[in-house]
Amino acid sequence: MTTIPDNLQQVRSRIAAACASAQRRADEVTLLAVSKTFGPEAVAQAHAAGQRAFGENYIQEAVDKRAALAHLPLEWHCIGPIQSNKTRLVAQHFDWAHTVDRLKIAQRLSEQRPPALPPLQVCIQVNIDGGPTKAGIAPQEALALAQEVARLPRLSLRGLMTLPEPAPDFESARQVHLRAAALFRQLRQAGLALDTLSMGMTADLEAAVAAGSTLVRVGTAIFGGRARKV
Repeated sequence: MTTIPDNLQQVRSRIAAACASAQRRADEVTLLAVSKTFGPEAVAQAHAAGQRAFGENYIQEAVDKRAALAHLPLEWHCIGPIQSNKTRLVAQHFDWAHTVDRLKIAQRLSEQRPPALPPLQVCIQVNIDGGPTKAGIAPQEALALAQEVARLPRLSLRGLMTLPEPAPDFESARQVHLRAAALFRQLRQAGLALDTLSMGMTADLEAAVAAGSTLVRVGTAIFGGRARKV
């Protein structure tokens, strides 16, 4: 029976191998452990194995989990959808928000970020492949939104986040991720100081790293299969 520390080591080895294949340094890619539906004990085990950054999809669950683990120096990333009635919780309790796809949401996050906290680190979520069930703005709208978000005083715009439809093979996945990487470069060339390309999960992290991802969001390979949230 494998443990969370064992799984973490295997994922780190996958990332290192993917970076080597892409002629990139292993420290160019950050591992975000997606801990949604798993309790504080699982997060604490991962932290004890050296993991610091954790991604959560369900905002209230994450707020409760963070309170239970307040004694640990963890970094919390919101990677789930953000509705208007949840922006205050995100602004108050998270370090990062990856799923900003509307100016209204960004404005509320900026207005509600407590002055005592550093700016909220944010990514613009882009629906890079036009998936009908996926959130995110269209690629052609990304520059205009990013420029508006970059002006908000309590946010720090870091980059882009994508969640494409599952691809049938490595090369198909890589080609989709390359489109996100091209958009990322386009925004940087337009003068935006971006450094984060959040793409790739358990099934496609190698393809994402090959395309230029700087942050992979891995849950199942670390924590195992999830119980369905009711």
